[in-house]
Amino acid sequence: MAAPLTIAVKRIHAPVGPGDGARFLVDRLWPRGVSKEKAALAAWLKPLSPSDSLRKRYHGDTADSDEAWDAFRRDYFAELDSGSQEARAALFVLDAAAAAGPVTLLYAAKSADRNNAAALREWLLRR
Repeated sequence: MAAPLTIAVKRIHAPVGPGDGARFLVDRLWPRGVSKEKAALAAWLKPLSPSDSLRKRYHGDTADSDEAWDAFRRDYFAELDSGSQEARAALFVLDAAAAAGPVTLLYAAKSADRNNAAALREWLLRR
């Protein structure tokens, strides 16, 4: 039986921690005010981020509403399930890192609970 995956979610503006393991940015846009050195990334997995249209629609809707969050997650999971070749390659990188130790998915959104990294973690643990 394989060991359970250790996948954390953290805001990219938070300091790098000793337990972060391999750090992956999963946003489509590079976060403001964060240098590549400060980010300490293993990789920027842009193909695993929500599409531009989904991201804009979610932020255009009331991101604080349960309905908007549920709709975002449903549509984002459908995008992930469709799995473009780039997304499959990014998943391969992420899975290899997770097999070797803990990983941290990084996001720039202000909400710690409602962001694409939290949704991606949920999707990864369900598959």
